[in-house]
Amino acid sequence: MELVDQLPALIGVVVGSLGSYAAQSLTERRTWKRQREERWDEKRFETYGGYANALKAQLRLAQRIGAALGFADVADPLPPTDGLPLLADAESHRATQWESVLLVGDAATIAAARRWHETIWTIELLIREGSVDAEKWTRVHRLASAARDAFYESARRDLGINGAPPPSGQWPRQWQAELSD
Repeated sequence: MELVDQLPALIGVVVGSLGSYAAQSLTERRTWKRQREERWDEKRFETYGGYANALKAQLRLAQRIGAALGFADVADPLPPTDGLPLLADAESHRATQWESVLLVGDAATIAAARRWHETIWTIELLIREGSVDAEKWTRVHRLASAARDAFYESARRDLGINGAPPPSGQWPRQWQAELSD
């Protein structure tokens, strides 16, 4: 047989091989991208959760110190002499977590996280001043609650979590408001 007679078969083999290689490459690239996105989604989830936990711990310490100073709606008082060093440690931990949020978070979630920790700082300032009225204490907790809700809403959107965000953490709590009526 002459080479000319075998040329269509050779071209078919080359085209088939190139097509197979291209299809395999595209499939592997899509698989790699999907796996990379899943890893980053998991990392963002861990980062957002860790940051929220750090802020919650910081808020809880501030509230306990506030209870020792006579602010309402908080149990488990913690004297400022014992609590302020713990609060400083909690702030250091939060600041460390913050760097991870800045690294993996989207702009809207970073802005919401910043707003939330700034409201926690306001609560800390109130306990450091020590002589704040109950109305201001309640107002700043409402702001912190709204900031927390905005953070979770933004983080859930960034993570692609469908459904409504968790219920709002109204301040004072509903059961507390019912008791004071």
